[in-house]
Amino acid sequence: MEWTDHGIVLSSRPHGETGLVASLLTRAHGRHAGFVHGGVSRKARPVWQPGNVVEVAWRARLAEQLGNYTGELREPHAARALDDPSELAGLAAACAMADSALPEREPHPAMYEGFHALLGALGHPGWPAIYVRLELGLLQELGFGLDLEKCALTGATEDLAFVSPKTGRAVSRAAAEPYRDKLVALPIFLSTGGLPADSEEVRQGLDLTGFFLERHVFWPHNKPLPAARARFMETLQRQEQQ
Repeated sequence: MEWTDHGIVLSSRPHGETGLVASLLTRAHGRHAGFVHGGVSRKARPVWQPGNVVEVAWRARLAEQLGNYTGELREPHAARALDDPSELAGLAAACAMADSALPEREPHPAMYEGFHALLGALGHPGWPAIYVRLELGLLQELGFGLDLEKCALTGATEDLAFVSPKTGRAVSRAAAEPYRDKLVALPIFLSTGGLPADSEEVRQGLDLTGFFLERHVFWPHNKPLPAARARFMETLQRQEQQ
């Protein structure tokens, strides 16, 4: 059994004396792990850092085995994010979320493309909004997509300000008034398709996606949201206060 593909490194951990096990989000084969011989060496270790895009070959005698990876670095995003704490934290959070939430060896090409778009946006204004949309995409890919296009109560498409925690459907500001204490805030940029007006909208977006990811994806498996995501939100908050 063997295949070649492009993949985003989600995690890597030492295994044995000189090897490591790398988990990748590949374009055609989904989240897939493999053993890297000599992966902890000075030359190889920088290749297998979370966030990097690599071109890999996977080989195994049987399909169900862990198998072996060989690969070449194509896009060194991990090194590019080192100089910015928020970008580094966002990259770590995205990798941790995909690694924890996506089922193994199940193709999700839309998630790969969305993640790759986030990597390309790092360093540019508005990248946190793309991170929020990546988490919305993760919910969609796992079967828990939110309906943010029209009000669940009136059908209105304007002034959508909340989301029902029960149905995941948007609610307009006027229709939500009697229930607003029970609803989750919907930042404007997620209903209009634009960019966040400020960091408060980004926080609202992360609160929204975090609520539904926790409820539908992590709680059923008795798992918390990855700690890297909480650190990302803390980093954004510290930068806002500076």
